[in-house]
Amino acid sequence: MPSIDLSGKAAVVTGSGRGLGLAYAHALAAHGASVVVNDVDEAVAEAAVKSIAEAGGKAVAEVVPVGTSEAAERLVNRAVEEFGRLDVLVTNAGILRDKVLWKMTDEDFDAVLTTHLKGTFTCARAAAVRMREQGEGGSLILVGSPAGQRGNFGQTNYAAAKAGIAAMARTWSMELGRAGITVNAIVPVAATAMTETIPAFAPYIEAMRNGEPLPDFLRKGEGFGTPEDCAALVPFLASEAARGVTGQCVGIGGDKVALWSHPQEIRAAYADGGWTPETLADAWPTSVGAEPQSVGIPAPKFPEA
Repeated sequence: MPSIDLSGKAAVVTGSGRGLGLAYAHALAAHGASVVVNDVDEAVAEAAVKSIAEAGGKAVAEVVPVGTSEAAERLVNRAVEEFGRLDVLVTNAGILRDKVLWKMTDEDFDAVLTTHLKGTFTCARAAAVRMREQGEGGSLILVGSPAGQRGNFGQTNYAAAKAGIAAMARTWSMELGRAGITVNAIVPVAATAMTETIPAFAPYIEAMRNGEPLPDFLRKGEGFGTPEDCAALVPFLASEAARGVTGQCVGIGGDKVALWSHPQEIRAAYADGGWTPETLADAWPTSVGAEPQSVGIPAPKFPEA
């Protein structure tokens, strides 16, 4: 079994003051990396740094909302100033503004796209520039979501941003391959402030906080667990053991890890000379439209009472 050792490496984890981001920062530090913790709340960021230090790790805080090029440069520069280099970027920062399409405002849409999609782009660009200058490779770990893979009711902005992040991971893996920089998207599923709002999950999350373990049908069947369960993927993807892993979307949660497929053609039909609306209507039900693809995140399967 290979040893995951990130000693001497420096990482930036955006949105790492709490929740999944904090778990990623702790996991990286526990395996030897020095970490720049990022949050918009100074007290939260400093508390995260303190918790990492108390666990024997090394971290500093950089308080700035991601999205702009200036914020991205601050994060990269802080890593270089404090630790002399940058080897790992985890783009976790995000916000939610959930509404159905006809109620979503421009502001709701723009805020989520700015933080998730543009924030991922600007931070990844700044990190890639630095990593290419260093000439020693690196790892970009982009945080996706099941909503970006399959869509989700009431999350036009969030699903669009996360789908874009998966596409950027595939694109950047090609562009940065010659520089030895791997790029992957992770798709975590965990008990967080967001999933706690789902009524079916709420009692199990509450029981977990009271010391009870999550049942197997959640940990295995649904791939649903704690933020710490998801965090194991980050040090692995940042390590030499994953040098050959790039351009992938990897799901993790509870006891489950899974590889998501890339979109691809699954069925085709042909017409000599091309198609007309009438020939499409005639052929659709028995050819390419015979097995339409499902949408949305599948509902969790709970045991019958």
